[in-house]
Amino acid sequence: MSDTILQPEQQTHRDTPDWQAASAQLQLLRNNINRLLIGQEPVVDQVLVALLASGHVLLEGVPGLGKTLLVRTLANCFGGSFRRIQFTPDLMPADVTGHAMYNMGESRFEVRRGPVFTNLLLADEINRAPAKTQAALLEVMQEKQVTIDGNPLSVPSPFMVLATQNPIEQEGTYPLPEAELDRFLLKVLIDYPSLEAELQLAAAASSGRIEQHLQEKSAGEISIEQLQQLQDLVPRVALDQQVLDYAVRLVRATREATQLRSPAGPRASIGLLQAARASALLQGREFVLPDDIKAMAIPVMRHRVSLSPDMEIDGETADSALAQILDGVEAPRL
Repeated sequence: MSDTILQPEQQTHRDTPDWQAASAQLQLLRNNINRLLIGQEPVVDQVLVALLASGHVLLEGVPGLGKTLLVRTLANCFGGSFRRIQFTPDLMPADVTGHAMYNMGESRFEVRRGPVFTNLLLADEINRAPAKTQAALLEVMQEKQVTIDGNPLSVPSPFMVLATQNPIEQEGTYPLPEAELDRFLLKVLIDYPSLEAELQLAAAASSGRIEQHLQEKSAGEISIEQLQQLQDLVPRVALDQQVLDYAVRLVRATREATQLRSPAGPRASIGLLQAARASALLQGREFVLPDDIKAMAIPVMRHRVSLSPDMEIDGETADSALAQILDGVEAPRL
């Protein structure tokens, strides 16, 4: 690698991170989740990247592919709290965040905290609810707090939203506002498992083994404190100046591409670097490679761009358009 390394402020601390121990913890965590969410290894890796980077995830896929199981397993693996909200057309913002309620007996208002006060929040079928309810998550996703009756209330740390949505062409869905889409670090596509994986999944689910494993303590479980230590390591993963330049050039290339109507903004550049650092840590490395940037570019940007009318008519997708753009940007050789 070149001599110019960006060193974040944390690198000035005297303590030296135990990268080997962190890698071993993450491998146990990854194996434990893959044991239950059979055949979805890329999905698990991307969700773990978002968790390490303290980001949020938008999961898209048809019902029945294990999205709820993934979140339950993730919460169990680090001993965190887990809440689920089923988004419906009649769900109100206060049903998500909570509200102030007058206590007649004590003649005062009391705050009833909503389900967002948790470590892992599953916003199930988020695009089944209208925009005003979807927007109830905007403040908590960005600021890690909720304002109720004028009082800001912090949510537990770590905090992560995993929102699932059905493909937008399905009946009864509402597109998410751009401002909310931009709050998600990654958009992860979850697809049908392979034949072999589905055979294993069917056997495990029908015998009750999956539910049994969910109730058991596992070797891959880590404490909330250990998870926070892993998250603190992410900004300390070394980032070469050429790799940073590559990430920014990838994002800026979307602004000159004829394939897109709406390109990615600066938040995509920041998110791409966060995700690449977390990906490197998950792979057991102390530094980011150009391959980390390239691997995370589409999950980071696919929900932040929109296709031009010509590309839509041709049946292209955001993924295919971004792949063409990425192929046109030269990666550094380190």
